Amino acid sequence: MTLLNRVGYMLSCWLSCPRPWHRASIPIEEGIPDCLEPGDVLLIEGSSRLSTVIKYLTQSTWSHAALYVGEAACRDLFGATRGECLVEADLAEGVRLAGLEQFDGYPLRICRPLGLSEEDIERLVTYACRRVGHRYDLHNIFDLARYLLPLPPVPVPWRRRMLSLGSGDPTRAICSTLIAQAFQSVRYPILPFEEWQDDPRRCVGCQRRVLQRRHYSLFTPRDFDLSPYFEIVKPALAGGFDPRRLAWRETEDALPEV
Repeated sequence: MTLLNRVGYMLSCWLSCPRPWHRASIPIEEGIPDCLEPGDVLLIEGSSRLSTVIKYLTQSTWSHAALYVGEAACRDLFGATRGECLVEADLAEGVRLAGLEQFDGYPLRICRPLGLSEEDIERLVTYACRRVGHRYDLHNIFDLARYLLPLPPVPVPWRRRMLSLGSGDPTRAICSTLIAQAFQSVRYPILPFEEWQDDPRRCVGCQRRVLQRRHYSLFTPRDFDLSPYFEIVKPALAGGFDPRRLAWRETEDALPEV
């Protein structure tokens, strides 16, 4: 390992070190493992130094994303035996397999694509799994800073089109762009650009909406939450929810005035 790579690895470990005192105080949802299906995107609110930067720069709760591929895929393709079921791009270790226990105690959100066939899901999972072992793209950190403080200054609506996250090296990846590439490989939309084009086959003057894919390097974890093409899965509501069956401990200062 060269000196530069060694320094980069040490910097990565320092940036990715969890800081428990920065964890969110909101309740943690239960039942997430039972709700996950292959192809689901799991968003994580991390507490590391890098997570704090990403949440600030993107103005979002979510700082990390992982793709659920299922234990069967990890076992069949890699011989995994420790409950690995996710593919993620880790700052220090690169693209790797991970288990759900790694995110115990962190707020999570399940974003589920709809309308994909079993064949599409298999292709999606295979695409992500084949990237295991790729390196993390540290250039992403500098690009996130450029998005917040662009030089030269440009209007905010133009920044995303001008920004290119990452170095563009296909053997490097960051969490959100890795997943974006996987979904674009099966032509599934995340947050595409919209254009209107003439459609003379329908009628004179008729137009149709045409989608244009964003470059995969432009995506951040929050985009899967904002996307109209991903369903937000709430484990507490999945099996039916009755608010009248909840047990409350009432306190006088919390009761509303009559």
